[in-house]
Amino acid sequence: MKKTIIALSAFLLASPVFAATTHATDDTVAAAKANANEAKQKLHEEQNKGEELKLKQKHAAEGKSESFGSKVSEDSQKAWHKTKEGTEKGWNATKEGAEKGWNATKEGTEKGWNKAKEGANELEKKVTE
Repeated sequence: MKKTIIALSAFLLASPVFAATTHATDDTVAAAKANANEAKQKLHEEQNKGEELKLKQKHAAEGKSESFGSKVSEDSQKAWHKTKEGTEKGWNATKEGAEKGWNATKEGTEKGWNKAKEGANELEKKVTE
C-alpha cells in the first residue's frame, strides 16, 4: 500500500510538468500551422496568377485578347480563384478555431483533474492521520 501511495504521489507531483509541456507544444504546433497556411496561401496566389497569365497569353496568341468572350473568361477565372482562396482561408480559420477550442477544453479538463487529485490527496492525508 505504501508503494502505491508513493508512486501516486510521485505521479501527482510530476503531472503539472507534463501539462505545461503539452501546452507549450500545442502553442508551437498552432504557430507552425499558421505559418504553413500563410505559405500555402501565397503559393496558391502565385499559381493562380500563373494560370491567369497563361489564359491571357492563349487569348493573345489566338488574336482574341480584346474580345468580349476572352474578357469574360479571364474575369471568370479570377473570380473562381478568389472564391477558392476565400474558401481556403475560411476553412483554415475553422480548423484553427476548432483546435483552439479543443486545446482549451483539454486544458480545462487537466485543471479539473488536478484539482480532483489534490482533493483526493487531502482526503487521504486526513484518513491516514
